[in-house]
Amino acid sequence: MKTLTVVILGLGLCLLASSAYGQQFDAAFGVSTISSSSSTITNGLLFPSDRGGAYPGFSADLLLRHRIGFEGELSWRASQNLYGGSQPYRPVFYSFNAIWAPKLSKNFTAELLAGIGGEDLRFYGFTNCSNFFGCTTYTSSNHFMGDFGGGIRAYIWHNVFVRPEVRLYLINNNVEFSSNTVVRYGGSLGYSFGGR
Repeated sequence: MKTLTVVILGLGLCLLASSAYGQQFDAAFGVSTISSSSSTITNGLLFPSDRGGAYPGFSADLLLRHRIGFEGELSWRASQNLYGGSQPYRPVFYSFNAIWAPKLSKNFTAELLAGIGGEDLRFYGFTNCSNFFGCTTYTSSNHFMGDFGGGIRAYIWHNVFVRPEVRLYLINNNVEFSSNTVVRYGGSLGYSFGGR
């Protein structure tokens, strides 16, 4: 919940800043899936693959000078999966990136981005309480990650665009799964505010 609050506050600040001349603010909602290497067994322990499932998500960017700016995104698995066949869990990915969005033509814009973020693995069936956040029904395992990716915006009607996209997540110390590398790919529907 606190990650979502930070993302919403960041998007709000970007929206306020986008009203300045010569800047562009873009917001999108999309659905994607993830892929990673196959499951492995090491010393008799099963390390499952971090793959599959539908991942809805939000992204927003603020383009400043020379179509360079900042971008943030949040995506999560829509339904819980079973870790090791029995433990319900849900991955949440978030990142903050530098973005370059050069125009390719009147109706097409490329996106290239890189940054940092995290993977929040939420394992359900546990009750955790704190004085500040209250109680949750999950426990989290958080991992720092690097993020690289891109996409192509195709403007289909005025400032409305569709965007096929791909992200490469390099997850630090992702010991719960068979690989530290996850690829997320999918598509988004978005809107550009300001001069595109």
